[in-house]
Amino acid sequence: MSSNTMSVCAKCGTGNAAHAVYCQSCGTELVTASPASVSAAYGGFWKRVVAWLIDAIVVSAAAGIVVASTFGFGVLVIFFGHWIYEALMTSSEWQATLGKRAMNMAVTDLQGQRVSFARATGRYFAKWISVLTLGFGFLIVAFTEKKQGLHDLIAGTVVVVR
Repeated sequence: MSSNTMSVCAKCGTGNAAHAVYCQSCGTELVTASPASVSAAYGGFWKRVVAWLIDAIVVSAAAGIVVASTFGFGVLVIFFGHWIYEALMTSSEWQATLGKRAMNMAVTDLQGQRVSFARATGRYFAKWISVLTLGFGFLIVAFTEKKQGLHDLIAGTVVVVR
């Protein structure tokens, strides 16, 4: 295999390092594909919007329950809850929040490996840069080769379809 190829799992769709023989996610034997043929395996704009909506509902409901059940003392959940939720879920074995998992997507580094909590945290806070650009950082997902938003480019991550 050359350095311009990557191994893609036929079973779960996870991108793996070029030298990998078995999928590091599910253990299935890998097939080789060029990056051009893998481009359809990246999570596109609208699929990611739906995942975000699912996550927004989950986090809002959880924050509401905590705030209500603690008589307002859980207000810190509003500030820190979404970050902790996203960073923990993205760096977990699932490699995805509930919304991304529902849409059969996962977040990986550029080599198809699971991201660390620190990288997932950086990716989360880099989203605020996309917000400050009036959403342009999110919109570029529709136009970049690997369907990366500005936060993905900053964090060195991609969203893949499983």
